[in-house]
Amino acid sequence: MPKTVFLGSDHAGLNLKAALVAHLAAAGHKVVDLGPTEATSVDYPDFAKLVCRNVLDAPESAGILVCGTGIGMSIAANRIGGIRAALCVNEYLARMTRLHNDANVLCLGERVIGAGLAASIADVFLETGFEGGRHQRRVDLIESCGLAAPL
Repeated sequence: MPKTVFLGSDHAGLNLKAALVAHLAAAGHKVVDLGPTEATSVDYPDFAKLVCRNVLDAPESAGILVCGTGIGMSIAANRIGGIRAALCVNEYLARMTRLHNDANVLCLGERVIGAGLAASIADVFLETGFEGGRHQRRVDLIESCGLAAPL
């Protein structure tokens, strides 16, 4: 099911983000590239915050964040209340984080995976729904921790 996907990166994730923008648009998703557009050094937390703000404002959407490893983006995104970001390096992790954690942001590392694998991971992430049931209680517990900063 096509959905709105907000993408952002830092300078180290620029090329993979561009490949994902093209892939997801060709697959019929509404793609919103929130930058950057040049390889000049930028700070990944700024783009994590921008993508996450948009995801929170559009609940049926998803976010994809790309940096060199995906680690910095996942740490920054998970500091924001209401965001459940997952760093995935294969399709299985993408499927499970949607099924069991209702993740709303996918984090990827350009220096870790290639464009073909990243596209496949993104496809699985966007096509997989949340299983709910016993997992909803756990997602609710995550959200009630009160540790994440609101935007």
